[in-house]
Order: sequence, then C-alpha cells, then structure tokens
Amino acid sequence: MTAQKDFAEKTVQLLEDNENVVGLAVAGSWLTNELDEYADLDLILVTQEKIGGDKNKMLEFARRLPNFLSGFTGEHVGEPRVLICLYDNPLLHVDIKFVTLEEFGQRIETPVILLDRGGKLQQVLEQTEAKFPYPDYQWIEDRFWTWVHYALLKIGRGEYLETFDFFSFLRMTVFGPLLHIKNGNLPRGVRKVEVQLPAEDLEQLKTSIPNYSRASLMESLENSVALYRQLRSELFPGNLVRQAAAEAKVMAYFAQLR
Repeated sequence: MTAQKDFAEKTVQLLEDNENVVGLAVAGSWLTNELDEYADLDLILVTQEKIGGDKNKMLEFARRLPNFLSGFTGEHVGEPRVLICLYDNPLLHVDIKFVTLEEFGQRIETPVILLDRGGKLQQVLEQTEAKFPYPDYQWIEDRFWTWVHYALLKIGRGEYLETFDFFSFLRMTVFGPLLHIKNGNLPRGVRKVEVQLPAEDLEQLKTSIPNYSRASLMESLENSVALYRQLRSELFPGNLVRQAAAEAKVMAYFAQLR
C-alpha cells in the first residue's frame, strides 16, 4: 500500500463517526493510478455544515488527522476552500478540499468515493457531470500581442528576471494547455508535459525557455510567437477575431528592438 492510500484509509477511520461528515472522496493522481513516492494526495471532504473558506474550522479538521505539521488555505490558486497540508511519518503533501453536498457536484473530474454516509455522494455523482475548464481562444488572442509587447519592454529595459516570469506565465496559460489539447489531453497547464506530449511538441515548448541574456530572451520570444501562430492556426476556430493590427504593430516593434 502506498503512503497516500494508507493515509486515506486512516482518514476514513477517523472521520466515519463524525456526524458533520457526509463523505470523503479522492481525486488527482489516484484516479489515473499514478500514485508514486512523489505524488500528493487530493482529498475532498463533504460536510453538512459549510466549512470551506473558514480557515480556523478547516485547520481544526486537518489537525485531527495523524502527524499534522502545517497547513494553509489555497487563495493563491483561486481556491480558499482547499487546505494545503503537510503531514509526517512519512512526509506527505495532502490537499483537503472542504465542500458541502451541493458543492460536491460542481467538479472538474469524477473522484473516487472513500466514505459515503447514506449513499449521498454517489447520488450526486450520478446526477451531475464533471466539466474541466478549457481555455477561451478569443480571450488568449485578445491579450497575446499586448503580452508580447510587455515582454519586449522588459527586455529593452534590462529587466530579465521579470521576463523569465513572463515566459513561465505563457507556458502555463497558453502553450501548455494548447499543446495538451492538440494531443487529446486535458489542458492542465504544463503538468506532465514531459510524458504526455510527443517529443516534437515538447522540444518546441522548450524553445520558450531562455538563458539569462538579452539575445536568448529575444530568441525565446521569437520562438514563442512562432509556436503561438502555429497553434492558433491548428486549433482556433475560423470565426476567431484576430487582433491583426496589434500583431502587425508589435511585430514591427519587435524587429526594431532586435
């Protein structure tokens, strides 16, 4: 048994007599049988009383589980209902999402149920459908050329480290999701691109990773533009409104700065 499954089993035992607990489910790597020594554990705790968003109540629950070390809420990933925890013996990263039964049906994937008082969780799963969020192509096109111009300004000013962060943003927000979609995967940013993308696509993505020099940053930005244009041509719908004027002006500025 993996450390994650052992922890989940102990959690069920500790919570099954708690009257406020409707059920417990698990998502993430558990669903794809990819639990290894590096995987975290994604638990979904369903309660009658709303706990998600109340840091003190969330921590109170988390501390009931064995060998709690620390925990903090997930506002930085847009989810204050998630408590990101660290447990010991063995050292284990555990995310606990606190939801009500109604909120349980609003999901991006279908979890595995570990504890289900009265069959209520299973009933919700049968009546609802998982919907994974996909990128809005028009949203990306409306912003992409302004983003490129921003990067050019930072390079021109010599703010290279901030430009590094920009490339990471592009990979997470644009290139990772689009390359995943191209290959029939869920658009999970750059998660597992090393194993889920063909070698050719991965190599293209890696061309957006610069070294710390002006020349390398400019080259990576040029590669990023080329990759975006390719993916736009392959994936975006015909009714997309292209920001042609912005694209032309920004690329002219690109040539001038280069």
